[in-house]
Amino acid sequence: MDAQQVIAWEKEYLLGVYKRPPIVFERGEGAWVYDTEGRRYLDLVAGIAVNALGYGDPEIPRIMAETARKLIHLSNLYHTEPHVRLARLLVEHSFADKVFFANSGAEANEGAIKFARKYARVRHGEDKYTIVAFEGAFHGRTMGALALTPRPHYQDPFRPLMPGVRIVPFNDIDAARRAIDEHVAAVIVEPVQGEGGIRPADADFLHALREATRAVDALLIFDEVQCGLGRTGHLWAHEYYGVTPDILTVAKPLAGGLPMSAVLMTQAVADVMEPGDHATTFGGGVVVSAVAHYVVSRIADPDFLAHVRARGEQLLSGLRALEDPRIVEVRGRGLMVGVEFDADVAPFVARAPEYGLLLINAGPRVIRMVPPLILSEEEVDIALERFARLLKETPTE
Repeated sequence: MDAQQVIAWEKEYLLGVYKRPPIVFERGEGAWVYDTEGRRYLDLVAGIAVNALGYGDPEIPRIMAETARKLIHLSNLYHTEPHVRLARLLVEHSFADKVFFANSGAEANEGAIKFARKYARVRHGEDKYTIVAFEGAFHGRTMGALALTPRPHYQDPFRPLMPGVRIVPFNDIDAARRAIDEHVAAVIVEPVQGEGGIRPADADFLHALREATRAVDALLIFDEVQCGLGRTGHLWAHEYYGVTPDILTVAKPLAGGLPMSAVLMTQAVADVMEPGDHATTFGGGVVVSAVAHYVVSRIADPDFLAHVRARGEQLLSGLRALEDPRIVEVRGRGLMVGVEFDADVAPFVARAPEYGLLLINAGPRVIRMVPPLILSEEEVDIALERFARLLKETPTE
């Protein structure tokens, strides 16, 4: 089919909950993707921070094929090797003692909510169930995660939401301390907010959350679905702060573009969970687990993480040097970068493909750049040159 036929069929047969540009992509290579007309685009979206190793890594299809020839699916009713090897790798490279596998970031956060409430009920009784979350957060679109995502346009059509949630201003230590009382089961926070505008947490704020949760025996949950697994130039975003959570959720890049997530937890959390308390049919499947073991091994390499930090510093420095009065702030960590403007950024996102770039927003006034972590020094320069031309030639209202 040609591009117009694909777009027409999509309009006819698919639920219209996505706004897509009139481009049909058919392949990728490294940090670049190609459309059906042969045009190529430097991808600063990476499948929404998913494709950490870019496109066309030869090991991923090789591992998929080798594993699929043996098994594709058995469910979690039976033992298999790949998910055990992956769980061990994650434990060895984190604070965690135990791992639970699921399929998406929202599912991982739903699991974290359940584990936290079970922990609180077992240790303190049924009155301790409140979850504290923060303004600007995004934890998912399923019903529990949605209640922790304080955006009226996401929440209002689906009310009533899960009860027992308190929303507190992000990076406000005093407000957080007031909110974290004996009724709180857990506090969930992104060390770097993604959808909220690429906003890093303050170090003092995360340390205060750790202190306050310990004081009332509440769990501290770090949602690293977007900022974790190498994105900030550290394997885990919280490592930069020196604060250790009780639970961590990870998803987007975990299996190299295949759907997979994980909940990492301490032994104290794992000890309250029993067979039947939580489950998933597809979580930790043999193919995705085998691929994820390769992805995590690659990203955990110190030289790989050093590359991410170097390219992130290059990108941040280049963006901060742009002379555009509409830019309010450039912020981020590693290859998770936000450029805030004084106006809506939708025109930049819409026109970016004309300049051979793919961009995404993070809120109405922030351009988000979350490219493949393999982005080269030359490709960062190309991105900066094209972005500068895009800004110069695109008016905003």
